[in-house]
Amino acid sequence: MLARVALAAIIASAPVAHAHVVSADPIDSTPHVLDGIVNAIAVVGRTVVVGGSFSEVTDAARTVVHARDNLFAYDLPTGRILPGFAPVVSGPVHGLAAGERGTVYVGGEFHGVNNTSSRALARLRLSDGALVPGFAPRIRGGTVTALARQGGKLYVGGDFIGPREALARLDAATGVADPGFGITPGAPLTSGVKIYSLAVARGRLAVDGTFTTLDGHSRPQLGLIDISGPVARVAPWRTEAYARKCASAFPSYVRGLDFSPDGRYFAVVTTGGARGGMCDTAARFETYARGSDIRPTWVNATGGDSLYAVAVTEAAIYVGGHQRWLDNPRGRDSAGPGAVSRPGIAAIHPRTGKALSWNPTRERGIGVKVFSAHPGGLLVGSDTTRLGREYHARIGMFPLP
Repeated sequence: MLARVALAAIIASAPVAHAHVVSADPIDSTPHVLDGIVNAIAVVGRTVVVGGSFSEVTDAARTVVHARDNLFAYDLPTGRILPGFAPVVSGPVHGLAAGERGTVYVGGEFHGVNNTSSRALARLRLSDGALVPGFAPRIRGGTVTALARQGGKLYVGGDFIGPREALARLDAATGVADPGFGITPGAPLTSGVKIYSLAVARGRLAVDGTFTTLDGHSRPQLGLIDISGPVARVAPWRTEAYARKCASAFPSYVRGLDFSPDGRYFAVVTTGGARGGMCDTAARFETYARGSDIRPTWVNATGGDSLYAVAVTEAAIYVGGHQRWLDNPRGRDSAGPGAVSRPGIAAIHPRTGKALSWNPTRERGIGVKVFSAHPGGLLVGSDTTRLGREYHARIGMFPLP
């Protein structure tokens, strides 16, 4: 029950290495989200920005309730909710990315911010929650679900149809679509193309979603894009791992991904139902492998429960959903031989692919929707109120020991 973590000069940075696994005891200074769900977290300097679908938040001591429309921010070292950042966001927030000069990019299912038209994507000042002048993306026909910024480029994923279909690279200052990025996801497993998650590292953009092709190249639900040059190209990296079907309720089932701190590998988590194969699993893939049938380095199965979020550090791969077990390839909504109990949140050894002993537990609910690893620890966003056997409503943080 850590009251506060010493966070001198915490700066949001990528990659985040973490030489040790985080503590299983969450700090006590994080605020509480009183309703709905947390979908996205971004750390901007010493400020934590939290997005989702909610209407009220309160301080750690639960003494003052603040009205907040799907977005709020707090001071990372103290947990103090920032009074000046209270933008009115007209719908759920699904993606966040740190911007320069005290700003944050906000993506989601909204048509306006602060009663000003701003469809699905906006850039806001942390000082007062106002829209940043000059940023005018032309998102049309859908939702923004995932964001990643690298320098002056902002990568945007979702189910929108403009300025490109489902996946775009924008100028981070103006929001104008980059003509050097024309990768088009296609042949979806659902009625339309949707990007669920994306991440950037060392000249590669990893994307997952409902697509089975990228620019006409077969890439079932997962692909890598070479962004090392002025013109983006589909990388010569393909896996058959997610071509197999899961339960009929999950025509596409790849959900979260994250690169290692050095960018040499990435981890992927899935939903899908208790069908074996790559359904309801976490897996590691090597970034710079080449070929048309790249196999995962390892796979860890829950045995029938969804994983939605993943964060990779040097010491651990953190996974979250509403799982009951890990190390459970023979489970079918049951604990098979060798299964270990890991309710709602867990850590996997990056090299062996086996569950680490870290087991803080959480109330399962829908599941963890987002992790954010930063130099001081690991932030967790979800829909439930119990984390590490304590009350932490929908957001919490495990510090480094």
